Amino acid sequence: MRERLLVVAAALAAFGLTLAGSFHFDDYALFSDPAITLARGWYEVWRPLQTRPLTYFTFWANYQIAGANAAPYHAVNIALHAAAALLLFIVLTELLPRNVALIGALLFAVHPAATEPVAYVFARGTLLATTLCLAAFLFWLRERPFAAFLCFAAALLAKEECAALPIFLIAFERSRGRLSQKWTPIAVMIGAALFAGLRVIYATSVLKGTGAGVQAGIGPFDYLSLQGVAILRYLMLLIFPWGYSIDPEINAAGVWRVAAWVLVLASAAVASRWYSGLRAGFWFIAGLILLAPSSSLFPAADIAADRRLYLPMTAFAACAALLISRWRPVVIAAMIAGLAAISIRYGLIWNTERTLWSEAVSRAPGKVRPRIQLARTLPPPEALPLLVTAQTIAPDDPGVASEQGRVLLELGRPAEALAAFGRALARLPGDANAINNRGAALLALGQLDAARRDFERALEVNPCLSNARLNLEHLGATPPPRTCP
Repeated sequence: MRERLLVVAAALAAFGLTLAGSFHFDDYALFSDPAITLARGWYEVWRPLQTRPLTYFTFWANYQIAGANAAPYHAVNIALHAAAALLLFIVLTELLPRNVALIGALLFAVHPAATEPVAYVFARGTLLATTLCLAAFLFWLRERPFAAFLCFAAALLAKEECAALPIFLIAFERSRGRLSQKWTPIAVMIGAALFAGLRVIYATSVLKGTGAGVQAGIGPFDYLSLQGVAILRYLMLLIFPWGYSIDPEINAAGVWRVAAWVLVLASAAVASRWYSGLRAGFWFIAGLILLAPSSSLFPAADIAADRRLYLPMTAFAACAALLISRWRPVVIAAMIAGLAAISIRYGLIWNTERTLWSEAVSRAPGKVRPRIQLARTLPPPEALPLLVTAQTIAPDDPGVASEQGRVLLELGRPAEALAAFGRALARLPGDANAINNRGAALLALGQLDAARRDFERALEVNPCLSNARLNLEHLGATPPPRTCP
């Protein structure tokens, strides 16, 4: 019992301060989603095209209890991380010596790789899926395959990136020489994973703004070629945990992409020499297997995301524990304390939008998105020079032009704002937000008829655009009937 309490206490000590954090980035989208904000949302989140419905159900419950108060959302994330660490300890005690299991669970509990999933409310699906996968594996070890399947199915409903768990189970049973006895339940799990994968592919192809699949802005093979670089980055961060960022920059020429994959595959080949008997090599390869769904062919707008390391970290932590278990206890304790200190530092960075995006800009000076997000946290006079720099990095980026227009409007320079919004609209001629933004600049210049036409046009393109509807009402015009939920 004391060991279990130690694991939970370690997780709380490393990440408890994130309870004071704010919302970030995609978190704000939750409060404009009727499936979250309406009382009937408890069943709306299960509509066929809703990805990650179980995660959204927890968001709905959070909102019904606490509204838009950030602390309860963070409390759920912290509790899920502590539960995952505890489950990992219980699982590892059934497979490894108790001292190794404790080291592995403590490494997982305090490692900075958990910072983004814990501190970023929108990343809750990663925490929930990992916790459920660990529960599924525990039931599997205790010869309860049906319960294991139910937990895995729930994990898929939380986040589909856990789809490789059946492949992990194949590797696990093969290492124990029992694969032939386990094919039937594994096949059922593989079927569930394939169904979930096909559902995601379909949903991301028909829903706007998903940033994945056909909307990722990158092809599957180009994405795959960059994943060797991303995986090497993850592995380096596991060993030298400094450099985590909400928006990492992944750039590599073709030769370096090939070299990165050669290094990843070579490391897996070396690990295979210590594969049997659940030695360190097995757990290293298991970590790569669990990483595969987010780091292979299915493209996402983010080439790399540190939260993707969370589920694989359960295996990598076991690998590390086996490698260091013979070190002196004082050295292991110092390492764990050091990791916890780094996690606390990263957790504090995540506590405000300004510190989070300032860190992201410093880590990825060649990326535009961190500069746009940081500009939104700054007073307009400070934001404008940041956006001018962003424009030099990506002169054709409509997001930069739109943000410049917003800041110029706030500075009382509507003519310049109109020009900036015009540049954005030239790049996105059919975008409702761009049309509405131009209307806002025309309104500020006193060109009321032109502004009204833009607001009406924006609502024709997107009847759900609330800003355009409010702008029309501000002009005294009657918006068209609302045709969205």
